[in-house]
Amino acid sequence: MEIRKNIFKQKILKFEKQIGIWSCLSSNTVSEILSIVGFDWIVVDMEHSPNDIQEVLSQLQIIQGFSSEPIVRVPWNEPVIVKRVLDMGAQTILFPYIEDEKEAIAAVQATKYPPKGIRGVMSAARMNKYGTVTDYYTKADNEICVLVQCETKKAIKNISKIAEVEGIDGIFLGPSDLSASIGKIGQFEDEEVQSLIMEGLEYCKKSKKPAGILTAKKDYAKKYVSDGFTYVAINSDTNLIARSAENLLKEFK
Repeated sequence: MEIRKNIFKQKILKFEKQIGIWSCLSSNTVSEILSIVGFDWIVVDMEHSPNDIQEVLSQLQIIQGFSSEPIVRVPWNEPVIVKRVLDMGAQTILFPYIEDEKEAIAAVQATKYPPKGIRGVMSAARMNKYGTVTDYYTKADNEICVLVQCETKKAIKNISKIAEVEGIDGIFLGPSDLSASIGKIGQFEDEEVQSLIMEGLEYCKKSKKPAGILTAKKDYAKKYVSDGFTYVAINSDTNLIARSAENLLKEFK
């Protein structure tokens, strides 16, 4: 059998626009709905959501049955959870809070087999279709996509060096932590926060790396697409349900 092709990786490396959504509800049904709707990519969040390892597996099984690409945001930049998530068949990993090239190197190494990295070898698991993809080990690097979040002022300033690390496929700018890092937590629309986001985007463009971002504000999402972000998450399942429910209730109370 053939290894699963990572269409999302192929497209962002060509700077083709990809529209995504954040999934935080740890729900197979929600993942299925989002996949049916047809988002290009869906983040299965382990950092700020109650997704455990089994829930991630079941969501991978569902999303990969559609055309959407599941992106697993791991809780932290450490190799143990990355190894397990990759063995479960994830092909795109989002690493949070990467601030310099040393941390970027560690992220890449967690996704690669020796001698390029430190990923442990499992002979038969979901990643190689339980041993039926016999050339998985030689082809895995081509299909695994490594995205790193630059979400502090320090990280923004280091994007050029981070982008030089071999194996980094894309940079993701994190507005929430970025605002916190400059003492303006929650002030997403603050001029300084937005200025840093645009600065980060320019570094990505100069480094010829696709840039991604998340926002729940439609006007900002359209602006980011127009500005040159390649992959943009335009909302989260949690926010969509909460705000829609609020607005509906306001009409009756």
